[in-house]
Amino acid sequence: MSLQRDRQTDELFRSILSLGSVEECYQYFEDLCTVKEIRDLGQRLEVARLLSQGSSYLQAGEATGASSATIGRVKRCLNYGSGGYGMIIERMKEGGTADA
Repeated sequence: MSLQRDRQTDELFRSILSLGSVEECYQYFEDLCTVKEIRDLGQRLEVARLLSQGSSYLQAGEATGASSATIGRVKRCLNYGSGGYGMIIERMKEGGTADA
């Protein structure tokens, strides 16, 4: 499961990197994504955080409302993905923005 690099995707990621605050993220992502897409991304990140802390599928589902399919996909990414969730979860811990 590898995202192919292309100019449009590179530009998307550069645009995200240019954001300087949570408020700017709200402004940009509200224009870029639907509310549901943003909520789904946040839910996946929370599922990843919970699973990485040892929560069960059931506990993660109860805490987030995520489906078993979403939880399974996040778990596969944690175990066999590119390491993005782990990297971000660690950075959030270090920065004090995630529960340790």
